[in-house]
Amino acid sequence: MSNTPANTGTLYLVSTPIGNLEDITLRALRVLKEVELIAAEDTRRTRRLLRHYQISRPLISYHDHNKEARSPSLLEKLNSGESLALVSDAGTPGISDPAFYLVRLAIQHGVPVVPVPGPSALISALIVSGLPPDRFAFEGFLPAKSGRRRRKLKALAGEERTILFFESPYRLKRTLEDILEIMGDRRATVARELTKKFEEVTRGTVTQLLEHYGEKKPRGEVVIVLTGYTA
Repeated sequence: MSNTPANTGTLYLVSTPIGNLEDITLRALRVLKEVELIAAEDTRRTRRLLRHYQISRPLISYHDHNKEARSPSLLEKLNSGESLALVSDAGTPGISDPAFYLVRLAIQHGVPVVPVPGPSALISALIVSGLPPDRFAFEGFLPAKSGRRRRKLKALAGEERTILFFESPYRLKRTLEDILEIMGDRRATVARELTKKFEEVTRGTVTQLLEHYGEKKPRGEVVIVLTGYTA
């Protein structure tokens, strides 16, 4: 356990809307107004949110391609007493984004890390899926390449908990085909564009989902929720 320096700032992990701008907490808005700096995975998206709520704070990019180069300067600001809000492009920081890198570094240097809870596509998809939510496994994005994706699915074939994946709309049909071949025709849900104007939640067997998406090309962000293995 490390001691926190007296004048260290705080790293706030601020959850932001995954679509509907009304899905932000009063606490999140207050923190975004009060911190000295906001580090954002997608500054364009975050700037729209800040503009909507008339928040004017310095904004800096922090994403997978610059996290190693940028983290030392952010840590220096925290150590000098400045507080920082870290936001994902949407949803909760640390879920399939680069936040973990800075969080781990801040903890190692005794910087307080505070979560500001809010929207999550993962949890939103789980609770509307109609599939068992009490025990689940989140696997992030499946590999884009077919061979690696199929090996991953084979490794998960015996998983008894409800399984969730993020997926690109361009790979959704191929992924569902692989799931059907490797894991069987299970109950599943595809949640697309959650909280947005064209939100769609489609439930059924994997075969039924393939029929649905064989007739239309999906767009936007996708979460697949899959029933776990049963003997």
